[in-house]
Amino acid sequence: MLSYQLIRSCCIDRLSSHDLSGVTLAADPLGTGIRPYLLLKSARDTTIMQDVGQACSPLCNFAVSDTVGSNSMRRTNFRSPARSPQILTRDYLEAPVSLWSEVLCAVELGLLHAAPVYYGLGAAHGDGSAVVLIPGFLCPDHYLFFLHKWLGRIGYRPLFSGINLNAECPNILIQRRLNQTIDRALTKTGRRIHLIGHSLGGIIARSIAAQRPQDVASVITLGAPFRGTVAHSAILLAAEAVRLRILKKHGPAVLPDCYTGHCTCDFVDSLQRSMPPSVFETAVYTTDDGVVDWRYCRTENSETDFPVSGTHIGLAFNSSVYSIIADRLAQTHCAQNKLRPRRARVASRVKCATT
Repeated sequence: MLSYQLIRSCCIDRLSSHDLSGVTLAADPLGTGIRPYLLLKSARDTTIMQDVGQACSPLCNFAVSDTVGSNSMRRTNFRSPARSPQILTRDYLEAPVSLWSEVLCAVELGLLHAAPVYYGLGAAHGDGSAVVLIPGFLCPDHYLFFLHKWLGRIGYRPLFSGINLNAECPNILIQRRLNQTIDRALTKTGRRIHLIGHSLGGIIARSIAAQRPQDVASVITLGAPFRGTVAHSAILLAAEAVRLRILKKHGPAVLPDCYTGHCTCDFVDSLQRSMPPSVFETAVYTTDDGVVDWRYCRTENSETDFPVSGTHIGLAFNSSVYSIIADRLAQTHCAQNKLRPRRARVASRVKCATT
């Protein structure tokens, strides 16, 4: 049975030293949206693939991508131990949503200040762990001010991401900003941290958790379309503008498919993994979302998916979301404490069920 390997045509010159009989140029044979490719049959072509991969990495900044078959060659710092294609899809579509409905987020902000949970009443209290907040697409850190203030009020140590504005290659944001913020949080608390990401920030949070599971206790995503880029047409246009700016700004320092689901960077690679078992996972979404297709914001696991009423933007100000966050953070603490020896358990105001 034949398997196929796909490589970029920018490496075609390297193939001149090989016997190319039976090798054909294929224009997007699998409908991936990225072309052209060279279609190589396996067996004899394994040697060709290895040679091309070694030669093309420094030239094209990657060797092989979107591989079909048993042998995979990717230019990335690590290789995913557990692929989970059902989590990340490469869909890039316009969502049939109403962006105008998002103006109601102002109402949600007003209602938040009237909700008892915002003042810590009836909310599960924290254990002093650090919580890093990651903003959404084209957003600064400080629109998450109310969430930040509330987390401190119920007993956590909230930190802004340090991104300032989320309009950059996610791989660069993680390497140059978020990793430093996380390291600072780890130093302050001496324990694993929590990540809360809104929209694109949630996708970035999932990527970090996959890359640093030893440092991340839980991930909570708020309206994060980690299953595919399916959003309002205005959002897709804005994302393309950001992508072109990234390519112009960084040039060969970033991959040609940067800011797309087809990129072969560590950020996208990590999103194709199952969430590590040690990381407590929560996906909050709203079926009234006016920015992205809510169906792409779920893990499809009833134990980790939490629907709420409201807008996409308002997920950062939604009192129901705050209640879910408090409960899930407390559950993470209890789950971790059960795994520790009794003498090493962390004391806190969190009430855990005894077993």
